[in-house]
This record gives sequence, C-alpha cells and structure tokens, in this order.
Amino acid sequence: MKNKVIALALTSVLAVSCADESQDVTMHAAAGTAGDFKANIKDRVFFKFNQNEVDANAKKVLGKQADWLKTYQATKATVEGHCDARGTREYNIALGNKRAESAKKELVKLGVAADRLKTISYGKDRPQVPGDSEMAHAQNRVAVTVVE
Repeated sequence: MKNKVIALALTSVLAVSCADESQDVTMHAAAGTAGDFKANIKDRVFFKFNQNEVDANAKKVLGKQADWLKTYQATKATVEGHCDARGTREYNIALGNKRAESAKKELVKLGVAADRLKTISYGKDRPQVPGDSEMAHAQNRVAVTVVE
C-alpha cells in the first residue's frame, strides 16, 4: 500500500511538472519563432504504412503550417521525412524522401514559396518514438516541418 501511495504521489508530481513545462514553451515562444511554430502549429503530418500520399488530416495541418509560413515570410523550413523501422535502410530513405516531398508540394500548392523549403529524408535512422510497437511505427511514419 505504501508503494502505491508513493507511486501515485510521484505520478502527480511528474504530471504537474510536465504541464508546467508545456505552459512555459507556449508562454515564452515569441511570435514568428521556431518555438512559436512548434507550440502553436502542429509541426508534423502522418502517413499510412508504406504510403506517401497527403491525406485529408495532413492537408488540414499543412494548411495551418502554410498560413503561418505566409505570415512570417522571412522564415525558411526543412521538411524531414521519416519512416518506421520496417524495411531496408535504402527503401526507407527513398520513402522518407517521398513523404517530405509530398508535404513540401502541398505547402507550395498552398502558397509557400518553394525556395523557402528544403527537404531531407532520415528514413528509419532517426525515429521520433523508440520501439517496435504499432503505436511507435505509426508515430514514425511522419513528415516534420522544422522552421529555421
């Protein structure tokens, strides 16, 4: 019983600590900065297994990213393509590139100048979430827009 009480207390302290950290990021992010983008605009879009098509949910997120990038015209961004751990390194580098290019193409279609956007593929080399579960795989099938 004593261990359960200690675990519950520790969980509560960690939850409050994490909540305070996220509030600090939002409160301290100056408009037009990378922190502002990450705190107030979703920086990633997700893909289905072995796919690189931008779906309706991704289009909504990319629309918000495009609006932000059009507001802050001097800002450049890199779209990173990522994959889950399945498949060969070479295959995933190619698929990550297709994902990054698909997201970039949508941003350009929405009015962001192409010369402000770069792409890079990390394939499966830089997982966003460690692990070999379906949840981890789903979180790693992503294009992340990183503003400079």
